[in-house]
Amino acid sequence: MTAMSATFARWRRQGVPLWVWMGLRMSMLAIIAVIVIALTMWWYLNAKEQHYLRQVPADVSAQLEVLIREPQKNADQIWDLLREHYNIALYLPAMPNDDWWMLVAMVVFVTPFIIISGLLVSRSMSRQFTVLGAGVRKVRDGDFSIRLASSPRAPQELAELTDNFNDMGRRLAQYERELEESSAMLAHELRTPLNAAMGRLQAILDDVFPLEPDQLRKVHGQLEQINRLVGDLHLMSLARAGQLGLEKDHFGVRDLLLERLEWATLRIAAAGLVVTTRCDPGLALRADRDRIGQTVSILIENVLRYAADGKVLDVTAYAEGAMVTIVVADRGPGMDAEHLSRAVDRFWRAEDSRSRHLGGSGLGLAIGAAICESHGGTLACRNRSGGGLEVVLKLPV
Repeated sequence: MTAMSATFARWRRQGVPLWVWMGLRMSMLAIIAVIVIALTMWWYLNAKEQHYLRQVPADVSAQLEVLIREPQKNADQIWDLLREHYNIALYLPAMPNDDWWMLVAMVVFVTPFIIISGLLVSRSMSRQFTVLGAGVRKVRDGDFSIRLASSPRAPQELAELTDNFNDMGRRLAQYERELEESSAMLAHELRTPLNAAMGRLQAILDDVFPLEPDQLRKVHGQLEQINRLVGDLHLMSLARAGQLGLEKDHFGVRDLLLERLEWATLRIAAAGLVVTTRCDPGLALRADRDRIGQTVSILIENVLRYAADGKVLDVTAYAEGAMVTIVVADRGPGMDAEHLSRAVDRFWRAEDSRSRHLGGSGLGLAIGAAICESHGGTLACRNRSGGGLEVVLKLPV
């Protein structure tokens, strides 16, 4: 039984489907029950034969032992001795036969064993489903902080279900947090440029400002800011809903990185950043080039906005198994460790290191993360050894 349990544990680790795992466990129990009944019946019939041999005269017993060594050759003599010394009724196929009663007794004895063993086999699954049910009820009641522990004896599919439930809880908690925090923030981000545009237009109507192209350009700039914010929110909504249209194609990663750095050349030079780029010229990726380029530009913009004082911009890309990793790093103030996991939340900005007075809507990294997730990848932040921040994109090749 220990070897069998070890075998099933190995199968679970290898990801055997749940229906196969359960079928094998229950089949094994049935096979063990059949073997136990068969061995017991063999022992019983053998003991019964020995019992009758001891009851007949010694010379008959000795004669039978010799004759049954060649039963086909001595069939007539064997039958004659059996008819003379054995009760033939005991060998007729009727229920009063002792052999039938013995078989019934074995089935009655083994049935509780099968039931108890089946309950023990299903116990780990039942426990896990019970835990999952309790977790689902808590999520239904609005508690998104619940996290479930996976039973070490649970099948692979149940363990994956538990992991997916925990991931769902984390995402729901993030969405709820974003919703609570972004409502007021969104109102602020929209109200500021809208009030500025309306105030300037009112001033023009009241003849406080002259109706000149320069004044209209300022109003247009405020409206463009609102339009960009609405566009960013729309993009994120599409990405979160899995509806972001992607035009995938093969392209060189190094060319994309150099292109986006070139677009920001003037601002990089004005900030005095020293740029280092490390990427294999042959590194290629199949993805939406414009969307990935947009993400890279967001990361470069973040360095220019928040970490220009570090005077360093390092861009690295390399292959890592079936993934392409792009790292954009700086030597700025970085983030507190507790803020790193929230860096991709909508409208979130760490007040200490990524100050609000530097501008931005707080959507940049969230948009980048949404684009990466739409490609089946991830975007995460981590503090850099020696100071600064690293933003890591991982995208499937």
